[in-house]
Amino acid sequence: MKKLSALVIFSLLVMPLISGCKEKNENVKETTEAEEKTMIENEDPNDWIVLFDGTSSEGWRGYKKDHFPEAWKIVDGTIHCVGSGRGEAGSKDGGDIIYDKKFKNFTLSLEWKISEGGNSGIFYLGQEDLDYIWKTAPEMQVLDNNKHPDAKLGVEGNRQAGSLYDLIPAKPQNAKPVGEWNQVEITVYNGTVVHKQNGVNVVEYHLWTPEWNALVAGSKFPSLNKDWAEVANEGYIGLQDHGDDVWFKNIKIKEL
Repeated sequence: MKKLSALVIFSLLVMPLISGCKEKNENVKETTEAEEKTMIENEDPNDWIVLFDGTSSEGWRGYKKDHFPEAWKIVDGTIHCVGSGRGEAGSKDGGDIIYDKKFKNFTLSLEWKISEGGNSGIFYLGQEDLDYIWKTAPEMQVLDNNKHPDAKLGVEGNRQAGSLYDLIPAKPQNAKPVGEWNQVEITVYNGTVVHKQNGVNVVEYHLWTPEWNALVAGSKFPSLNKDWAEVANEGYIGLQDHGDDVWFKNIKIKEL
């Protein structure tokens, strides 16, 4: 009877406490999820500047050009670079495109989809004083990791999708298969740069530091432009024509 009484007392006194803690923990989780959902729902759309409305090329032009190149088409709500089949040589009226305004501190958000074996890129802080934007700007790689040779070149995957091209590999490597949309964000703030791919931060670095200079010195860029490490603190957003079919949509930017 004494053992039974002790068990009964334990059940009456302790079990409600355990149950209460469990309910409290569950409530905390639910509240956190609810708060996150509310934050997303209440985000002011006016904070974002739409760079591509899905219907026109307004605001975009070819790099070092005064018009929108014929190799780029506005199709089904996307900016589509029509593949030439000539790789970097591109087509007669192709080449990279830029949005005709410079940005300094920002979060750039967009979605991309690549063709089989395709290669492209997203440039930021680009300048227009050399023959190619990639000689002046960091690049977030856009790639078919399974088929394009670049995926196996470079160092430790630093030419795969989401990477800071030829410098820092995207980790984890979470690009979606060919034909599927990838959502990415690039945040630049006073030299700190973050690449986010499909909801995960995959690259983080800081411009103009000794570590940055050492990283660039060990890459191919100094042989192409000896001042490449001196990335500007304000520049153009660019999309790359690498001769392959690639699509971009939902392009917007938030100035910070």
